[in-house]
Amino acid sequence: MTVLRIALSELIGMFIDDGSLATLCLILILVIAGAVEFLALPPLAGGLLLLIGCLAILLYSVRRAVKR
Repeated sequence: MTVLRIALSELIGMFIDDGSLATLCLILILVIAGAVEFLALPPLAGGLLLLIGCLAILLYSVRRAVKR
């Protein structure tokens, strides 16, 4: 049972190394998708906002990791 738990945590860790990075990206995607769907934001503008937002989140995550 312990081996299975360790293997599962390693598998999840491969995809989600930094919990706040993953959470912020999911929130960004939900907000932009909602804006495109319900606020009639043009898809190209939504894509640009996703790019800028993901880069900003990545920069935040890297800066936070450097401080540790």
